[in-house]
Amino acid sequence: MSVSGNSSGEIQASATSISHRLTSKTPFLSLKLYAVIAILILCVLAAFLLIFLCVRTNRISRKRKMRVKHSSGLIPLVSKEIVEIKAPDRTENCEKKEIKVEHLDLKEACEVVEVDDAEKGKSSGESDVSGGSRSDASVEPQNIGWGRWYSLGELEMATRGFSGDNIIGEGGYGIVYRGVLQDGSVVAVKNLLNNKGQAEKEFKVEVEAIGKVRHKNLVGLIGYCAEGVQRMLVYEYIDNGNLEQWLHGDVGPVSPLTWDIRMRIAIGTAKGLAYLHEGLEPKVVHRDIKSSNILLDRKWNAKVSDFGLAKLLGPGASYVTTRVMGTFGYVSPEYASTGMLNEGSDVYSFGVLLMEIITGRSPIDYSRPAGEMNLVDWFKGMVANRRGEEVVDPLIEIQPSPRALKRALLVCLRCIDMDVLKRPKMGQIVHMLEADEFPFRSELRSARDKDSLSPIASASNNQPKQSRGDGTEKSRRR
Repeated sequence: MSVSGNSSGEIQASATSISHRLTSKTPFLSLKLYAVIAILILCVLAAFLLIFLCVRTNRISRKRKMRVKHSSGLIPLVSKEIVEIKAPDRTENCEKKEIKVEHLDLKEACEVVEVDDAEKGKSSGESDVSGGSRSDASVEPQNIGWGRWYSLGELEMATRGFSGDNIIGEGGYGIVYRGVLQDGSVVAVKNLLNNKGQAEKEFKVEVEAIGKVRHKNLVGLIGYCAEGVQRMLVYEYIDNGNLEQWLHGDVGPVSPLTWDIRMRIAIGTAKGLAYLHEGLEPKVVHRDIKSSNILLDRKWNAKVSDFGLAKLLGPGASYVTTRVMGTFGYVSPEYASTGMLNEGSDVYSFGVLLMEIITGRSPIDYSRPAGEMNLVDWFKGMVANRRGEEVVDPLIEIQPSPRALKRALLVCLRCIDMDVLKRPKMGQIVHMLEADEFPFRSELRSARDKDSLSPIASASNNQPKQSRGDGTEKSRRR
């Protein structure tokens, strides 16, 4: 009993001694010992946490650097076509090679250019695209002939971190944001979705198709961004929405799109397509003409956009066989059934678009009666039954003149001709829509009429604008 009493007494005494020491004040800021111990423990933990964060940050930065220098994924850090065009002399070489492979599609042409350039690079001792100076130079913002190179940070700042409030368009291709650059200019930033490499494909196609194109009826490509797997395109900002919104949105009992405005939009679209088909070499087939891809500015000028499905068609090829792509209701029947694509497919799509502009109806509308669901079938039936004036959008306050309506209806029917060879070229469509008189007169003319019109025709060849106006007045008087 005495032994156990002594041991318990010693334990109590030691506990009292420890608690006394812990509660005793120390020379360090007159703090008690337990407070000092707690501070030391916290400092040690903070030091360990800081060291851990530093090590982790260094590892992440090393991995990023390795990716930049040795990127070997399916999507390269920088599109090879763009890198090859940074030097002026290489630009000329690339253009020459494009002419040689015009009969190939875009992907094959790009591969040929890349192979040839790679061989030249090896012979001259140039470094590979993914290594050394080229990779470092490609990341720097600079003008490389097709527009400005933007960093991901610049576009994040312009769109406020790709905020949802800045979204102005969304679809299967990706998301379009409104952005304000550092110089104050407003742009549209198209962030391509990487669905099985689709972002890289659309990125290459759009840059190749319209990178060097400048036309008032085509949306201008200002620049691009390619960092990691991100693929973005920077366009000029069109601030009045698209045609689909104005045709099918809630615009009230009277549409702001008068007949004249609608024809201006149609003519502008036709001019943009005519430039793609007839003013470029190789020609560009858009492949996705529809109302949502026709952007409008404040003066109702049309600008064709979204070239992600475009195809290049050289002069030696009458068509290119490809997977059927496009929007249901706008795709031409021969392309849908065979996959054979040429500019006639765009002409058919434009014909459907022109019907949509005239009628205010969607190409496919399942909410309508069975005979009116398909716009093309219903339109052709109405015109065949001499009820063309009934197809005009009822939201148009002032109806068009019979002559103007007849001209537009005929252009529609010619564009959707089942025989692709009988469809007019886009340049011809522009002349049809801009003509003062109905362009298709009866072929039965007397020799006297032909002789009387021949001086006017010869004069119009010498002075296109003034003489045509005089000829029109003379024909009206007769």
